[in-house]
Amino acid sequence: MKLLIVRLSAMGDVIHALPLAASAKADGATVGWVVEKAFAGVLEGNPNCERILLADTRAWRHRPLSPATWRGLAALRAQMLGFAPDLTLDAQGLWKSAVVARAAGAPVVGFAAAARREPASAVLCGMGVTPGAGARHVVDRNLALLEAVGIPVSSRAPDAAYLLARPSPDADAFVATLPRPYAVFHPGAGRADKTWGEDRYAALAAALRARRGLTAVVSWGPGDAERAERLTALVPGAFRAPLFDVPGLARLCAGARLFAAGDTGPLHLADALGTPTLALFGPTDPERNGPYRGARGIVANMRGASDEDVLRLAESVLSHGP
Repeated sequence: MKLLIVRLSAMGDVIHALPLAASAKADGATVGWVVEKAFAGVLEGNPNCERILLADTRAWRHRPLSPATWRGLAALRAQMLGFAPDLTLDAQGLWKSAVVARAAGAPVVGFAAAARREPASAVLCGMGVTPGAGARHVVDRNLALLEAVGIPVSSRAPDAAYLLARPSPDADAFVATLPRPYAVFHPGAGRADKTWGEDRYAALAAALRARRGLTAVVSWGPGDAERAERLTALVPGAFRAPLFDVPGLARLCAGARLFAAGDTGPLHLADALGTPTLALFGPTDPERNGPYRGARGIVANMRGASDEDVLRLAESVLSHGP
């Protein structure tokens, strides 16, 4: 069977969908995946994906659509039809993912209207799936799509270890300079209400340096340079990482004793590599979106938690992690 997965974005959500490909491949399926080109780096080198097809839905927002956008849409549809899936999974539940899934030309299985962020888009799914009450985490909700079509779940926790096989000489060189052990602090996020504050990260980093001898490393993504600079300046002896691509970030995460961040893609990447994580959540639900595997500590209300509470949780993760 050929199975096409449509999970377009973002980094953390793509990571949370990795068990779909792993379980399908283990059941003998040939797996294709449609993803936004901005997040394709998460999937490159994945042994469970035979084909990675790139979408550029940002271009769809401009009206009228340019000739180049129309050509891109036509090319994507041709590539999906060329892959010739027997079944397509819409693992996102939006209009854009539903349109892409429907255009692949195979029966579409996706979430039922009540389980989608854009309920009306369920009209484009041939089979709507309502995850069971026990499927609280998005990983388990995704896997309900496989179970609905009779594909056994053999891999439940996201695993991104394949990224470490991809070359990243700049990251290797940077990580080699770091005093061990080190902890990574990632102060940025896609939304301001998901950030904890550089001063609080700095206090945590200083306490972990004093108690555990952990060198502070500051990581960052596009648009987060100022936050990273502020945090680095607040922590004596801190190292500010370069802006790495996905394999480079994976190298940095894999060597860390702890990765502390809000609800961000890099947090979920660290978790999928088995790095102990400290997840600082606020507006989003950690039971649904939190780190799924490995040693982890979750602060459900980062605004209400004291610095002492967060430090104790970090210490607990370090005590029980690898």
